[in-house]
Amino acid sequence: MSQSLCDHQYVMRPTGEVKTESLFGDRLVNAVYNGWTPGLLYRALTSARISSFLALLAFDRPLASPRFDPRQFIQKMGVDLSECRNPEALTTPRRIFERQIRYEERRPMDPSPEVLVSPADARVLVGSFSETSSLFIKGRFFRFTDLIGREKERWRRAFEDADWAVFRLTPDKYHYNHAPASGRVLDIYTLPGGYAPCNPGAVMSADAPYSTNRRLVTVIDTDVPGGSQAGLIAMIEVVALMIGDIVQCYSDSGYDPPRDVRKGMFLRKGQPKSLYRPGSSTDVLLFQKGRVRFDPDLVSNRRRQGVLSRFYDDRGDSMIETEVAVRESIGRRMSSPPPTS
Repeated sequence: MSQSLCDHQYVMRPTGEVKTESLFGDRLVNAVYNGWTPGLLYRALTSARISSFLALLAFDRPLASPRFDPRQFIQKMGVDLSECRNPEALTTPRRIFERQIRYEERRPMDPSPEVLVSPADARVLVGSFSETSSLFIKGRFFRFTDLIGREKERWRRAFEDADWAVFRLTPDKYHYNHAPASGRVLDIYTLPGGYAPCNPGAVMSADAPYSTNRRLVTVIDTDVPGGSQAGLIAMIEVVALMIGDIVQCYSDSGYDPPRDVRKGMFLRKGQPKSLYRPGSSTDVLLFQKGRVRFDPDLVSNRRRQGVLSRFYDDRGDSMIETEVAVRESIGRRMSSPPPTS
């Protein structure tokens, strides 16, 4: 069996237990990425129109079946109704995927200013562009110049040799993104692209999907009054197959009133920032070199032995994800900014 077709496992953070992931649409995705789909058909399958059509069938007209049972679907997806707001309204796949939760209570957050938090319920890999062993990230997961935008020279300079964290949301996850730190929005822009799936096998077989899929980039300056004092952070929200949109809907409290994220807006750590219209998707965080220290367990889990993963580095060594909760610590700011040359 090829490496792309092996089981995919990850580490549960609280217990260290290893879990095997049930990958959504795995057979179809692997067929597409193992050579039988011609280039023209592949581009059609990952286009905005086809992605939206598949989303319509899956989420608004569940496979055109009049027998959709929300209770059975909720159980299959593993959704915890006790954490949901208005669980009685979760009557369609779309409403289930776009559910809101009582995050203040069920996703507690360390309020310390130095702590940086996960933007999503997701499986995360962390590393640095300055690591030789992680250079494959630039050409496999994404090409840095394309990821941040070829015309964005200012941000390419700012995030050269950046530390990175890749958060992979699976279809069963809560699909709101939250601010990873407090700071002011310096820039926000959309980069065009396709809708390739974020299945691990597809990621390792495709052409740098995180930098060729449609994505929205938010650059946050945390070195401002009331900010997290962790330098510039680029939060990159990447669409995937059946993700119709990334809705910017920042809220200072709860989910109301949601506001469009714009330049100059101050974002508070841990608050809802955006929503993926459903499916699977990915968040990428870039931190300026030397401004953040990732939590030790996330770093050590990445090289954990005896765990099967479809993610691997340029030497063929497995890279292991850790399951994290939104608003949970992923690292701490460095005590002082690095010296400038």
